[in-house]
Amino acid sequence: MHTPDNGRRRFMRGALGAAALAVTAGPLRAQDWPERPISFICPWTAGGTGDQAMRALCVVAARVLGQPIVVDNRAGASGMIGVKALASAKPDGYTIGQIPVSVTRFAQLGLLQADPRRDFTYIARTSGQTFGIAVLAQAPFKTLRDFAGHAKAHPGKLTYAHAGVGSATHVGMQEFALLAGIELHHVPYKGGAEALQSVLSGHVDALADSSSWAPHVQAGTLRLLATWGAQRAQRFQDTPTLKESGYDMVVDAPNGVGAPRGLPPAVTARLRAAFRQAVASAEFKAVIDRLDAPLMYLDGPDYEKYIHAAYQQESARIEKLRLREWQ
Repeated sequence: MHTPDNGRRRFMRGALGAAALAVTAGPLRAQDWPERPISFICPWTAGGTGDQAMRALCVVAARVLGQPIVVDNRAGASGMIGVKALASAKPDGYTIGQIPVSVTRFAQLGLLQADPRRDFTYIARTSGQTFGIAVLAQAPFKTLRDFAGHAKAHPGKLTYAHAGVGSATHVGMQEFALLAGIELHHVPYKGGAEALQSVLSGHVDALADSSSWAPHVQAGTLRLLATWGAQRAQRFQDTPTLKESGYDMVVDAPNGVGAPRGLPPAVTARLRAAFRQAVASAEFKAVIDRLDAPLMYLDGPDYEKYIHAAYQQESARIEKLRLREWQ
């Protein structure tokens, strides 16, 4: 006989059973992940230093996870096209990607419709970059002081190529120009590989980039005027840092791996473990050594804290360099 009390009891039993099933099914699905290839969004052009480092990581992480990780290059807007695609992807673990630390700058400038403090799941900070200023070997500048002196005598005439407006190389050069009291003309490209070619072909006076210049410096085609790290680059001990050249600044812009906000905790844990192993691998170390990129590993939670701190630092930099005027 059907009564209101019996109906309520049946409803409660059904609801409790459904809840128990959901609790047990969720972790099982997470444990089965990944069941198909994973897409890795790289916000830079193929062949650049950032792309090379990320591909090396993905090869090892894929081996750990037992599924291919397919690199999807989505370059443009100083890396923000790829980052925007990552932020809006489904948080199921099948779309991950590189998160440049410049997201902390672009978000505040209104050029990225995402908040890096809330809209991403942070998996691992991986390695830094060795930035430098390079010119053609036949250029008249033997030192960075020569370069700055020429720029001071010819305001706005010296050109430099970089990986996009607001990128680490663009902001770094603007900070250098401010410290040196000079005016430079910047020429933006979609990535470091294109910027390098513009300098090699003689269309632009100087290159500001991570170590895409390295093989050309070793071959004698380019001259490296300064690197931007706290210490001299391991393979270029004869080249002074910006600090040693008289300009008190350091730029390293660490790379990192992340996913959209809302990634299941169990999937996050597996990705953190996989990329921890990838960063520690001999394969990855060989690639970053070749790129003169320092290892700067942080696990997900510490990487997220770093992003929060970088966000505050960028607030001050935006005001100091008047970056909003570029918009």
